[in-house]
Amino acid sequence: MSDAQDLSRSFGRAADVYEAGRPDYPVEAVRWMLEPVVGMAPVRVADVGAGTGKLTRVLRGLGAGVVAVDPDPAMLAALRTAVPGVTTLVGSAEALPLPSAGEGAGALDAVVLGQAWHWVDPAGASIEAARVLRPGGVLGLVWNLRDERVPWVARLTAVMKGSHAEELLAHGGPEVRPPFAGLEEERWSWERPMTRAALTAMVRSRSYVITAGTAERSRIEAEIAELFDEIGAVGDAEVSLPYVTRAFRARTPGRGEGREPT
Repeated sequence: MSDAQDLSRSFGRAADVYEAGRPDYPVEAVRWMLEPVVGMAPVRVADVGAGTGKLTRVLRGLGAGVVAVDPDPAMLAALRTAVPGVTTLVGSAEALPLPSAGEGAGALDAVVLGQAWHWVDPAGASIEAARVLRPGGVLGLVWNLRDERVPWVARLTAVMKGSHAEELLAHGGPEVRPPFAGLEEERWSWERPMTRAALTAMVRSRSYVITAGTAERSRIEAEIAELFDEIGAVGDAEVSLPYVTRAFRARTPGRGEGREPT
């Protein structure tokens, strides 16, 4: 397994802090990704790299029928607790355990990835998404990113190191490959009230921290404790962590209208 794969599959050992520390996705961003395929019938969506279900629950709240796919059984176990009743499958973006679009009623309206496309091979994942999508279906990609224009947030990132996602989005953004021809993008700025416990869980949920050695983890814990004291994140007091959500969407070749009711 490559270093990147090891990092991408490290989250299961910290599923509890991932669930506690990571933010939900803004409903507006998820609705925007699905907008091209919303019709009279329920939208059928695969949430790939679903983790503990942060994106799955928003999709469900919008009325979509969702199947959750993740390479880590521990993350899927946490998802089933957080979002009961969702079908879960072990698999990856490059090898989806789903039927091709032409096989009976198996076609999906959307394949979405939250905080996950930076872990995949764009060529293989693009081919697989197109395989399971109906003509005109949507590939949606979304990331919640801390807004590092705020000085203490930039300092927090320096302490715990930048992520693969942050590096990708700072250097041109995601890419998709054929048959997808390009990406549309929208952004939303918002704030998340967080206690010291939630901020600490967020830090501990990052792949770099999960896989760090004992000495490095001790350094990170000491430095974030000092920072949280300085910004007033003490006890049950809340501070606002600013985020920017960036969402992208692409369409498979085919008709552009929504799916007809079934």
